[in-house]
Amino acid sequence: MSVGERLYSSKVPASYLGADQDFKLKMVMMSCLRVILQASPCKALWRRFQIPRSMLARPCSLYTCTYKTRNGALQPLWESVDLVPGGDRQSPINIRWRDSVYDPGLKPLTISYDPTTCLHVWNNGYSFLVEFEDSADKSVIKGGPLEHSYRLKQFHFHWGAVDAWGSEHTVDSKCYPAELHLVHWNAVKFENFEDAALEENGLAVIGVFLKLGKYHKELQKLVDILPSVKHKDMLVEFGSFNPSCLMPTCPDYWTYSGSLTTPPLSESVTWIIKKQPIEVDHDQLEQFRTLLFTSEGEKEKRMVDNFRPLQPLLNRTVRSSFPHDYVLNIQAKPKSSTSQVPP
Repeated sequence: MSVGERLYSSKVPASYLGADQDFKLKMVMMSCLRVILQASPCKALWRRFQIPRSMLARPCSLYTCTYKTRNGALQPLWESVDLVPGGDRQSPINIRWRDSVYDPGLKPLTISYDPTTCLHVWNNGYSFLVEFEDSADKSVIKGGPLEHSYRLKQFHFHWGAVDAWGSEHTVDSKCYPAELHLVHWNAVKFENFEDAALEENGLAVIGVFLKLGKYHKELQKLVDILPSVKHKDMLVEFGSFNPSCLMPTCPDYWTYSGSLTTPPLSESVTWIIKKQPIEVDHDQLEQFRTLLFTSEGEKEKRMVDNFRPLQPLLNRTVRSSFPHDYVLNIQAKPKSSTSQVPP
């Protein structure tokens, strides 16, 4: 699916759209205009587009609901686009193999998670979050492109209405049916997640693609609890879970400087996108789609297509932890049968 198709086929989540159809249309048009203007010479114009506000019942660590601004108690999802600082490093992006640059100086990423720090699962009306206790360095990542260790705050997923799309990032314009984000914050430079989420090098997010394949036994533990958080604002305890089980075995990754993909869209994220996807079966993905954007008693709206449209790369460089000259060689001329190809 092309960037244009992603832009116009993506939906504004029902959790922050009202019943009025004109309002819905306005929101979608504004989202599209924002991306178009941001990529054009008239980039400054997109800051003029304001998105209406609503209220949220509980602070959320998916998008920075509790950030320290005058709007701390107001709508955290798609607040107002003028909160984006500069707008030159927005996420997600399309990762192009031929344009990524191998950096032999990138270190291996070290992941150390303590299963006992897992707290609960929560439907926040946009995705479901698995949140962790983060007052100490118990569940952390370090190495890779990071100068400091980063504490795990939460992880969540983005997925589509069907298996043909759903991931936020794409690779050579290829969409995956879902994408996992593990969100970490820099506890060396900042006192709390909320402050870190607003500043450069404040967050590190590991992105893992999900593709259709074999049944994922560890993921099923999470899938089994989803009926307990079917509606918005439902929360259930979920202890002793190690998200390392959701990591691919291959250590290779891409990295670039980007932003949150939900408001306030702060350009505070060092993205680490795993090259190898993990496999899940169709029925497991279908359980994601049984969740609802809506609260109990409201008209039911399925939680699907909760991804942001692709953003322009502009002057950024995507670095890879692995050499890939062979990809260019394959495109230039055929190699022997032992040559590797992208997944």
